[in-house]
Amino acid sequence: MKFSKLSQLFLVSIIGLVVASLLTSCEIVTIDYLFVASSTGIQTYDVDSESGAIRSGQATVPSGGTNPVAMAISSDYASLYVANQGNNSVDHFSVAGNGVLSNKDNVTTATPPVALTVDPGKAYLYVVSGTDSATLTSYSLSSGTIGSPASTVQLSLSSVSASFANDTLIPTGVNVLTNGAAVYVTAYDQSAYNPGGSVSSNANPGWVFGFTVGSGGTLTPAAGSPWKAGIKPTAIASDPTNRFVYVTDFASNQMIGYGVQNGDVLQFMVNGPFKTGNEPSAITIDPRGLYIYVANSLDSTVSAYVISLSTGTPSAAVNLTGSSLNSTDTEPEAILVDPALGRFVYTANHLGNSVSGFRLNATTGALTATLSGPYPTGDTPTALASVPHGNHSTQSVTP
Repeated sequence: MKFSKLSQLFLVSIIGLVVASLLTSCEIVTIDYLFVASSTGIQTYDVDSESGAIRSGQATVPSGGTNPVAMAISSDYASLYVANQGNNSVDHFSVAGNGVLSNKDNVTTATPPVALTVDPGKAYLYVVSGTDSATLTSYSLSSGTIGSPASTVQLSLSSVSASFANDTLIPTGVNVLTNGAAVYVTAYDQSAYNPGGSVSSNANPGWVFGFTVGSGGTLTPAAGSPWKAGIKPTAIASDPTNRFVYVTDFASNQMIGYGVQNGDVLQFMVNGPFKTGNEPSAITIDPRGLYIYVANSLDSTVSAYVISLSTGTPSAAVNLTGSSLNSTDTEPEAILVDPALGRFVYTANHLGNSVSGFRLNATTGALTATLSGPYPTGDTPTALASVPHGNHSTQSVTP
């Protein structure tokens, strides 16, 4: 059968439209930028809005120092802060609309920084530092620029007992409530917990220290602080309604839950602690305040939990396979939920040199692996941060 020239032209046009449609459907529509800190520097990835798959984005930038161990994003997503343990620095980067990072300023800490977080009001940057002591410092912020310390507190167990005053506190995490009213630091007493070494104390090893944030950023110990937190607390997170705080215990394979009373005082959840995988190392709560995700470093898994909105009690979210655990690459050390729509969960896998991704079921909290993961990164990634790209509805991530 012969086609007229007009028929041939029509057929070619239809084929072209079909091909263009297929190519468009395969393009990544970026919903977030994901930042990964590793020994290589800070890498930027584009997150696909439909699948959650990530691909390399802007060029890798130096972290501003050596051995980056933690990152934090400001509430307006305009500033990224990086803790570099190798040279005792905290560096501030501006975040452009296309995901480009620019190093703006930095401060030097007296001891190696361990963890950091930003006041939601963008007024203060909280840094916890020390490898054989624990210090919490609040730095004033002005349009993202790191200023002078507003308050510095040396953590000590002397308030528990005078005999514990010389014990060696190792800080592990820091969290600020979304209303900015209180800051919490996790630490463990190496004098009482020191695998492979000697111990000289029979004190409880794990603790959470709480501080009320006052005028000018002053930090005042909360009533009853510090509170017991298992053996080796590793990470801490609070829900977006400022009612609950959760701490992972690396040594006991559990998560400890607290209710927040009177704005800053912690009270144990009576039905806890709650089982995790082996050696939980990181924790995050989705922006809706409905689900908790814990990265288990020894298992190379993520545990998912549904939060009871009335009591804060977490219960395991079960996947279609009947499992409450989700496999990652080797040794996840950091975890987050994407901030744009709260639909994807990512882990930084320290020994896997990769990022693992999961799609979050907003109805059940269960996770399913994203396409083509895990995704390669630089060597030994340690920290994650993310900002939304473009204008998106926040209805799905509002508690």
